[in-house]
Amino acid sequence: MRSTTVVSLGGSLIASDKGDARFLKSFYSILKRRLDADASRRFILVTGGGAIARENQRKYTYVRGSDEARPDSQDWIGIAATKNNAELIRHIFEDYCKAEVLSDPEKLDDFEGQVLTASGWKPGRSTDYVAVALASRIKADKVINLTNIARVYSDDPRTNPAARALDEISWKDYRSIVGDEWSPGKNTPFDPVASKLAQKKGITVLIVKGSDQEADLKNLESALDGDRFFGTTIHP
Repeated sequence: MRSTTVVSLGGSLIASDKGDARFLKSFYSILKRRLDADASRRFILVTGGGAIARENQRKYTYVRGSDEARPDSQDWIGIAATKNNAELIRHIFEDYCKAEVLSDPEKLDDFEGQVLTASGWKPGRSTDYVAVALASRIKADKVINLTNIARVYSDDPRTNPAARALDEISWKDYRSIVGDEWSPGKNTPFDPVASKLAQKKGITVLIVKGSDQEADLKNLESALDGDRFFGTTIHP
């Protein structure tokens, strides 16, 4: 029986100036060991846009002006960055990835190979949303959200020093923190629209920090293998 793990891979871990190449090399090695050890093991890797998306969206808004900048145009700019990142990941895993980058989660029935890469889809739908939609289609009960933060907080710790780091939280309580509105480039641990879908579909999301630090890499392995990990579990 095949086992498929969905990973929402934050764009900040793919395209930044802070050790992203070292992280990607370690990430590849971690997954490669599991793929080689078990031919039935599969991964769906959904790539975010990261700094490239935000910078290009900023340039667009600067040139057009905030009054004329259209949210759907900002989204398409971000989606283009996710496609570029997905192509990078697809070729890194080219020995295991037999399909082209998937951009529409509604078109997934099955895929060849052990790895499938997916990008952004359409305006109003982040790559977090794509990851949840794909998990729902393959009947997976969780998504690993690999990002640049370690845990979810009860409030923004940058503005509220009393904010508490959370080991777990329900979707209802999480959504009361982040709200329900999506905007291009919005930076939350897991986006509001994707959170609504995850709650509806009964999907759990694991917030796990990605970096090239040894402790974070070992923690990622624990999360991938279903063991105890350091992070936040957001559950139905």
